[in-house]
Amino acid sequence: MTKFILLMVLCSELAVNQCKVIPTPKVMFDDYSSCVIYGYDYSHKLIAGFDPEWTNSLKAYTKFSCKTEKII
Repeated sequence: MTKFILLMVLCSELAVNQCKVIPTPKVMFDDYSSCVIYGYDYSHKLIAGFDPEWTNSLKAYTKFSCKTEKII
């Protein structure tokens, strides 16, 4: 059986900051579509919940991917 794993990081355009892994409430999905839809939705909620001044000062953004994982 194949599942999809959501991997998400929070990044900054500032050179001194490295991307940090973001734990997400849901990590495993039955198909790619549900994974990527969840990734975009969670990313939007996360960024929208940050203080705009903080987001602007760090030029913060998220990145995510949905990777295939074989489940035995």
